[in-house]
Amino acid sequence: RPNRPDKKRNKIYLQPLGKFPNGQIPLADTLGQYGGKYFAMEVEVLEPLALNGDNITNRINQYTRKRQILTGDVLAILRRNLPADAFCVLAITMEDLYPEPSWNFVFGQASLRGRVGVYSFARYDPAFYGSKRDKDYEKILLRRSCRVLAHETAHMFGLQHCIYFRCVLNGSNHLKESDSRPLHLCPVCLRKLRYSIGFDVVTRYCNLLQFYQKVGLDNEAQWLAGRLEWILGAEVARKVIEQEASH
Repeated sequence: RPNRPDKKRNKIYLQPLGKFPNGQIPLADTLGQYGGKYFAMEVEVLEPLALNGDNITNRINQYTRKRQILTGDVLAILRRNLPADAFCVLAITMEDLYPEPSWNFVFGQASLRGRVGVYSFARYDPAFYGSKRDKDYEKILLRRSCRVLAHETAHMFGLQHCIYFRCVLNGSNHLKESDSRPLHLCPVCLRKLRYSIGFDVVTRYCNLLQFYQKVGLDNEAQWLAGRLEWILGAEVARKVIEQEASH
């Protein structure tokens, strides 16, 4: 019995947490648009929430010598401030995260039942590791950010890590492993998410295709176009894509 949107709780909120220096993250509005198309629900971006050392435990990571914040404290704050119409709230931050003292770090964490989650952009930035940003930096960061947003938000619909196919819900323990995951859901996880939300798969694919084309994620756009051709046939898919693009 996973959490499912209803007439009262039917909106996804993104909660920026802490400071976001210019040039370090994709625009929150862009991620909000992506979340809306990925989950076929309304997404609203909240005003940034300042980090306060009095209410969030932090430490200095022994390997990176950078500050980290405890995910459990963030999730507790989000639970206390859940908007009445929120299906879930996902915090986004440039702070590095850790879930408990014995862990080195975590990219993100979400509650399967509590409808709250948090993820960090910190380790998606080459500058975190002292590396130089290349010319494709912004597109790489956008793809990584979209991937973790889809992954963590899907957890709040009750989906656990996927072990069946290559899927955005595959688990990961390091950046290379995270980058190897696709942005799409496998057929098993797609069916689970559709059970919870009730979207039309073709409409969802068309909306995501438009987003990927708009932001230049060409591989993802090609994959979706191929799915639509498989579902509808090449000629019908072409007409549907053209019709959706004209709206």
